[in-house]
Amino acid sequence: MRRKIHKTPERLGSVRIDAVAAEGKCIVRTDEGVIFVENPTGGPGVAPGDVVDLRITNRKKQYREAVAERVHEWSPVRTEPFCEHFGTCGGCKWQHIQYGEQLGFKHQQVIDHLTRIGKVDLPVIRPIMAAHPTQYYRNKLEFTCAEGRWMTTAEVSTDQPIDPRAVGFHVPGRFDKVLPIRHCYLQPDPSNAIRQAINDYVFRHDLTLYNLKMHTGFLRTLIIRTADTTQQVMVTLQVAQDNPDLLNGLLSYLQQTFPQITSLNYILNTKKNDSYQDQNVVNWSGKPYIEEQMEGLTFRIGPKSFYQTNAQQAYNLYKVARNWAGLTGRERVYDLYTGTGTIALFVARSAQQVVGVEYVEASVADARINADINGITNTTFVAGDMRDILTDSFFDQHGRPDVVITDPPRAGMDEAVTRQLLKAAPERIVYVSCNTATQARDLGILDEGYAVADVQPVDMFPHTHHVENVVLLTKR
Repeated sequence: MRRKIHKTPERLGSVRIDAVAAEGKCIVRTDEGVIFVENPTGGPGVAPGDVVDLRITNRKKQYREAVAERVHEWSPVRTEPFCEHFGTCGGCKWQHIQYGEQLGFKHQQVIDHLTRIGKVDLPVIRPIMAAHPTQYYRNKLEFTCAEGRWMTTAEVSTDQPIDPRAVGFHVPGRFDKVLPIRHCYLQPDPSNAIRQAINDYVFRHDLTLYNLKMHTGFLRTLIIRTADTTQQVMVTLQVAQDNPDLLNGLLSYLQQTFPQITSLNYILNTKKNDSYQDQNVVNWSGKPYIEEQMEGLTFRIGPKSFYQTNAQQAYNLYKVARNWAGLTGRERVYDLYTGTGTIALFVARSAQQVVGVEYVEASVADARINADINGITNTTFVAGDMRDILTDSFFDQHGRPDVVITDPPRAGMDEAVTRQLLKAAPERIVYVSCNTATQARDLGILDEGYAVADVQPVDMFPHTHHVENVVLLTKR
């Protein structure tokens, strides 16, 4: 019988954190290679300039991974986090870093990705466009209602029974643990009040919440959407059991307590996961949508609709995209990954024709409705897989584009799509990205026929590592 060998964890003392890295981690450079430092749940987080003791958690061929066990010296770029849930809930991971420093890190991330991955010639990259405000900027939040409350160390060690129900966010890395949220700084009022009211109602009426392991219980998610320009509010409850008495009681309570809710909906989802794009949404009261406005355009947003989460900053981003498209009113524009047609409709008044292409059929239906309610007649929206749609016959049917605006998901564009853009040979391509790593990869392919003429980073999500980026490509 072999005896187990217990290795002593490798530790490094008094190490200075050098910089931030991908996915919000930090990095330390040593003679043995780089170390990626995680921010563990419940910790204060590390920041560039901190001097810390590290415990190595994983060793790879080209790098090591570690967590900070002790801080000897705090970085001057730090600031006091404003949220009591910082370090546990998993959102807003950069609250402990001054906002101006966050912008600098994001700007450098864009430079690093485009240079190291894309390997293309670049102009001087414009200063990152800061977000205003940096709190209460989201128009959509989804809360989990579950029997699986996250316990603090003190709560775990107590002999007192603790109710396992919670309304809040999943703790990072734990699908079955939910942190109860008292106040969230991401979405404006009445978001916090609605969530807290539902939490109180659950305990007052002893409602069961969904057990993520046993798949039992009644209430499973709460989705709140708010419209910045119209002040309209949408609430959608997702339940796992067909119990009209419980459901109507909760919905009636919300309707009476929050008259500002203009769209109240529910989803009966008996699946073992919370995804609801394939589920039927029932409009219980009010309209089945809310409306957002932008430069005189009205956009209907349903429970399943995609709309940029930071509407105010999205407007600034769209203005950059429209400006760089260089439209004179004579151009045919293709808007790829058009979603509900927001960018397509935003530029339509400046173009001769806009063709929007999107994989999700429900989004295309929303785009057509948005075109109708705004009286825009020079747009065509097509549903289907981008790889299958962008063919020579499609170009023959709709005309070859003079300008392409593309805003793909985080995975970027499929190489086949990128190759088709090279064949279509528009004069300009405006590439909007939420992941500069995949954007850089695609730019490397497009470099065969296009030069990068301008780059504008945009901060859509303050206090996170995420950064949007707009790139203008001109035909060589």
